Amino acid sequence: MKDIPVHQLKDRANPAGFEIKYFSPGSMRKEMELLGDDVDDHYLGAHRDDHYLFFLLEKGNASLMIDFQTLPFGKNSLYYVLPGQVHHSIKNEIVYGWFIAVDTMLISTDYRNVFETQLKLQQPHLLDDKQLQQCKSILSLLLEKYDSDVKSSFYIPVVHSLLQSFIGMVACYYSQVNNTGMQLSRPLQLSQQFKQLLGRHIRTIKSPSAYAGMLNVSESYLNEALKKATGFSVSYWIAQEVVMEAKRLLYYSELNVKQIAHHLGYEDHTYFSRLFKKTANETPLEFRAQNRK
Repeated sequence: MKDIPVHQLKDRANPAGFEIKYFSPGSMRKEMELLGDDVDDHYLGAHRDDHYLFFLLEKGNASLMIDFQTLPFGKNSLYYVLPGQVHHSIKNEIVYGWFIAVDTMLISTDYRNVFETQLKLQQPHLLDDKQLQQCKSILSLLLEKYDSDVKSSFYIPVVHSLLQSFIGMVACYYSQVNNTGMQLSRPLQLSQQFKQLLGRHIRTIKSPSAYAGMLNVSESYLNEALKKATGFSVSYWIAQEVVMEAKRLLYYSELNVKQIAHHLGYEDHTYFSRLFKKTANETPLEFRAQNRK
């Protein structure tokens, strides 16, 4: 594999721009493959998506690898995967639940601000029984309408309305957990805005002053805001994002270190290797050897 594959929603979604499935033990293998997993291969099935994934686990246990962190899921677990995050399943037992793949364009800016502005990896959200029943009711109706005649009157606005109800509920749950529904302090606002810019520009922009300029603040103020909100500086988060992207490529692709350095915008691959070792406490090749054995 020369690079991490990207799965595109257009290859399987219907005209409404999303896909919804209910999975049960007999269908679990197929649904895990929809998440990008070749269950006969530990890492070649890993991939990125150009869309959001949401899933709700009603019963059973499963584990998902997201950007080198293993996340376990039990019953009543709600989770989402962002476009671009590398992921694959590790194991699943007898499970029941829901899988929804959604075009990014169908997710409003307000909801995306909840999902995309966390500086650390999003965690599963545990629903109480009432919340679980509410989600199941919406998803059951959504699946019923999704599977109806796509040529029927108002098909797309009806399924989009139901989809927005579900996504809005997910955003509500996560905003309550992350306090993003509260009035944000200026440092937290800047931290979230910086995270969005970092995700979009990490391959081409590494300068703290450049990010400060895009946010219309001084570099010192941005540093102060990031330290207050997260405990770390702008340079720290830039290095973390670079190394995370490098780890994805080292683990899931066959690109060599020089190619990865160039892919991430570094002409001097030796400098890139030093940055990687300083940040990850091991060289790129040591990381690959340790994690690909």
